Amino acid sequence: MASRSREEILDSLVRILEDMTADWDMDLDDPIDEATRLMADLEFESIDVVQFIVAIEERFQQRGMPFEELLMEDGRYVDEITVRDTVDFLDRHLAG
Repeated sequence: MASRSREEILDSLVRILEDMTADWDMDLDDPIDEATRLMADLEFESIDVVQFIVAIEERFQQRGMPFEELLMEDGRYVDEITVRDTVDFLDRHLAG
């Protein structure tokens, strides 16, 4: 599989997040971008994070990526994940 640019990864993640939140009753001040925070801005709960990971695996057709690197730090779940964190993670792990 050819590697993807950060821009392609970002575009895919924004589409996933827009699809996931399309029918949520939220008023976002800004469009979803790299600075968007999943918990604070999109009001993600743990089940939403799981659905986001499943959607990422489906979109990029790659299973078994070490998502614990994104979700955990020093053995504890992180309090916040940004779109940028996710782009960085995927940039490191997709087809590589």
